[in-house]
Amino acid sequence: MKKLFFTEKLLDWHRSGNLREMPWKGIKDPYKVWLSEIILQQTRVEQGLPYYEKFIKKYPDIFSLAKDKDASVMKLWEGLGYYSRCRNLLHTARYIVQHHNGVFPQNYDELLHLKGIGSYTASAIASFCFNLPYAVLDGNVFRVLSRFGGIDIATDSTEGKKVFTKMAFTFLDKTNPGAYNQAIMDFGATICKPAAPSCASCPMQHKCKAYLQGKVNLLPVKEKVILNKVRWFNYFIFSLNNKQLVQQRVIKDIWQDLNEYFLIETGSNMHWTHESIMQIIKSQLNIHSSDIKGVKFSAAAPQKLTHQLIKGWFIEIELKKCPAYFKNKKFIWLSSTQMNKKAFPKFINQYQENDAQK
Repeated sequence: MKKLFFTEKLLDWHRSGNLREMPWKGIKDPYKVWLSEIILQQTRVEQGLPYYEKFIKKYPDIFSLAKDKDASVMKLWEGLGYYSRCRNLLHTARYIVQHHNGVFPQNYDELLHLKGIGSYTASAIASFCFNLPYAVLDGNVFRVLSRFGGIDIATDSTEGKKVFTKMAFTFLDKTNPGAYNQAIMDFGATICKPAAPSCASCPMQHKCKAYLQGKVNLLPVKEKVILNKVRWFNYFIFSLNNKQLVQQRVIKDIWQDLNEYFLIETGSNMHWTHESIMQIIKSQLNIHSSDIKGVKFSAAAPQKLTHQLIKGWFIEIELKKCPAYFKNKKFIWLSSTQMNKKAFPKFINQYQENDAQK
């Protein structure tokens, strides 16, 4: 039977050939498993690992995480992206402490109702920590199942989700679901990779339909084509008396709750000149040339997000006095020491690091 062959070969490989080391593997602590899974959502292991280690060092348990300030946790998350994950992390930590005395639910459906936890994360916690028979389905698992079964149904279609969910549960080792789930995820990450998979060392090669039919590089199939949107962010760095003007992003958009300089977003590249900069700050902020000591500007290093490409400029303006427009409570003036304690998006951090090296 295919089920027996696939499951046994996968677990044999896991026991003897799986060399993928990660600090959260094999542990039964739901807090650490949950933290690792939230960090790894939309994030490569290589990028997420140091963040996991920083979080465990500062917050060794759910109580220490739940009681800290939002700003401190967000600062530690800085650079990891998808900041809604961090907000959900805090919300769920505090909910579990307040309503479950800091103890994670041991029921799949209860896990699924926690904020930020979907079917994949709930299955991971349930199987790894409580040995419950739930199969995980992520990109790695979809790829392994699609190739082994030679299935060209789109993994992100309604039909595809049903087919692969059923297939995943069929192959799941119900007696040791945690080991099986870890095995298939690691197998997809190290052997059945998206590009240049290691088919020559695959223990299932002679029964893999994609390999036998020459379709390895054609599977899996996705239905949706994501169109990347280009956005132009023009950051005006106003400085006064060795302090810089900062505001917090409160709108429901990328980088929500992070800090930034004064922003003017435009629909296209502005190709700034000294004259156009003076014109826009006069017309929008009522800042005149007599209010300014100096102006510098440079193109920003682009940042690629999942569905967006952020491009733009940084315009440094040293002021002689504080304009009336910036006396609004939403703006704050920070020293370099205070700036270091605030969380900024990578787009701005890259500029700050480059500027500091000059």
